[in-house]
Amino acid sequence: MSSGTSSGSSLGPRSSRSEDDLDLQAQMERRRKRRKESNRESARRSRLRKQQHLDDLTSQVKQLKDQNKQLSLALSITSQNLVAVQAQNSVLQTQKMELDSRLSALTEILCYMNTITCTSASAPVNPAMVNNITSSSSYDLLGASCTWNQQPIDLYQCF
Repeated sequence: MSSGTSSGSSLGPRSSRSEDDLDLQAQMERRRKRRKESNRESARRSRLRKQQHLDDLTSQVKQLKDQNKQLSLALSITSQNLVAVQAQNSVLQTQKMELDSRLSALTEILCYMNTITCTSASAPVNPAMVNNITSSSSYDLLGASCTWNQQPIDLYQCF
């Protein structure tokens, strides 16, 4: 009988150990499942973040391409305007040079005319025509009589 008792007592602790082992294994299995589920959820969130980042970058690329098109169009228009303004500036510079030349010629003529007007009152240029000179007359460049009012001519009245 003692052998039966000893065998019964040896079965008792073994069954509690195996139950503890089973509980420990079940607990470890639950932890492993929770860890796997947590890892799956983390990977899913990571994929979602990655997809969102990719979508954001794609949207930014589209926006930058649109902005690039607008800037290229603005640059093209500005370049065309620059060419037109440069052409207009060239025409204006040519006109200015022509007007400067005409102004210079007119200034010389006026200076010469004023000189003749002043000297004709005191001494006529052509002594052969002394009899034809009146107080308000003088001679042009060819010696022909013309009437001037003895006052210097204002250059700006010619324009």
